[in-house]
Amino acid sequence: MVGPSNGFKWFGEGFDGFPKILPDDCVQYTLYIIDADLSHLEVRAQLRKVQAAATTLCKDLLKDFIWQREGFCLELKQQDGLSFLHGRTNFGDSIEDEWLVVYLLRELSKQFPQSWIRVVDSDGEFLLVEAADALPKWLNPEVADNRVWISNGRLLIIPKERQKDNAHAGGFTVEDALTFIQKRRTDLLHLPAIESEAYYRMRKYPAQIQDSLHQGLITIPRKLAYVLHEKAAYISPAVEALYLRDPIALRPLQTPGPSKLLFPPEDFVTVSTKFTKVGFAQLKGQDFETPRAWTTFIGKAQSILSQTGYQMGMKVTCGFEMLMSDPQNVDKKPVREINLLLEDLNAGEENLPSDQDVSKWESRNDDESWLDVNFEEFEKELSGKGDPNPNGKRGGFGDKTAQENLRRMVSMFEKFRDQDDDEVQDADYLDDMDNDNDSDSLDSPTSAQSEDEDDEKELDFDEDRFTSMMREMMGLPATGTTESPLNGDSVPMSSAESDGCDEAKEIRKVMHEMEAELLDVGALSLAPPQHGKTSGEKSVPSLAASNGDAATSESSSLEEARQDQSSSDDDGELDIDFERAKELLSQFTVT
Repeated sequence: MVGPSNGFKWFGEGFDGFPKILPDDCVQYTLYIIDADLSHLEVRAQLRKVQAAATTLCKDLLKDFIWQREGFCLELKQQDGLSFLHGRTNFGDSIEDEWLVVYLLRELSKQFPQSWIRVVDSDGEFLLVEAADALPKWLNPEVADNRVWISNGRLLIIPKERQKDNAHAGGFTVEDALTFIQKRRTDLLHLPAIESEAYYRMRKYPAQIQDSLHQGLITIPRKLAYVLHEKAAYISPAVEALYLRDPIALRPLQTPGPSKLLFPPEDFVTVSTKFTKVGFAQLKGQDFETPRAWTTFIGKAQSILSQTGYQMGMKVTCGFEMLMSDPQNVDKKPVREINLLLEDLNAGEENLPSDQDVSKWESRNDDESWLDVNFEEFEKELSGKGDPNPNGKRGGFGDKTAQENLRRMVSMFEKFRDQDDDEVQDADYLDDMDNDNDSDSLDSPTSAQSEDEDDEKELDFDEDRFTSMMREMMGLPATGTTESPLNGDSVPMSSAESDGCDEAKEIRKVMHEMEAELLDVGALSLAPPQHGKTSGEKSVPSLAASNGDAATSESSSLEEARQDQSSSDDDGELDIDFERAKELLSQFTVT
């Protein structure tokens, strides 16, 4: 299937820059205020109110929340005289962050009914992708661009134009969509089935916000514990630095001693640290060898190995070390903020927390069973046979959200498979119908009868008669007792054949003349050419050799040729000058 056009124009078509393609794992959102009664300044003032409301909403819902990579933000922009709010969030591997963005946008649209929001990711209109099972056939990727909007909490779709207008054949532009909303708002489609499918992943929000986090005990240096206590969100870039490490990033950890490290392996404390579930799983699954800088210290303090969460703490600490030492990260906001905290510590403006202070911090260690996958339970979930335990939870396979998503995924796949099989069968049936229609006109009895007659004619082909006619044409004797129609009128003709009697006689006359021409030049000679014949030898007579009757001469020539052929059939092959015969036939055709 051909994807939607990106509007790119070459230099001869009004080139206005290369198209901007949204990076992978990014969601982009735009919010417009559409109200004909508002001036441009009033629209901008309204947009600023939306910004303030978004900030308040995030503080209320996202307290202590950790984004996997980037957070939710709205910036005021202006383009082509139109003001709007725009934002882009890179959610990395955490798909829950993308749906959290959509949830926040939906809540904002409820607070500001005159706002109209469009949200897309690298897959395009991903809300339609989520609701693919409920979409009408006309709403395909080729026409879906800029047709899906969120307003007042509802999912609205710009309908397909009935008139054949090539301007909108590839989907509306943003300007077209905004014009449609402003002038024909009542024509917008609100389909509950599509909305329900598109919003399915947000059914448990806002409770799902905290469910996407995991808290566990790890053993880390006191200095790092102080940094994480100041802002728990710093954990995400550190986990990503470890997860995406390369040999160059590991160089700071290969120093022989810990003196050059920002977070040397010393003065350890065990603290409760918050992760995203995706980040915790990434960290847990990493096979990370103890770096050289840590080996010397561990050799002196073996007791550290027995402390809770040492392996996870070592990975976290090394992740922070790689994050802070990479020159590419200097301008990143978390790195700048951490550097400021460390500068305050070094200047004596802040003190590291004491053991008593650490003991007062929240201590929580969540169950990690959601990481475990029991394949027997997994198979039961796929088949829909998983039974809950007495506590109401299914044991051995993830959490309830994962189970529900899996069941829904399997159900949608089965529907798609069944629908695909039906379409294939329908396509085969239609192909058969097309083949029948191509070979048969629109149920016409006349055409059907004519086809039957044609088939009968093909079946009634008389090979013997055809062979006999060809032999007579070449001056050869007919095989069998039936005379050729070229030699006389002894073959009875049907009423249909009698209508073309004159034409047959004319053809017969022409064939006799052609035969005489061939005999005259010796093209049909049945014996090898002989030079220097004696007077007693016979020669093939010419058509104009004597002054006698032409008809008698022709008859005698034919009779003589047939006799010569019959006498020489058993002696050898025919000696025919095919090149000469071909030349004569071409001359005869021209004349």
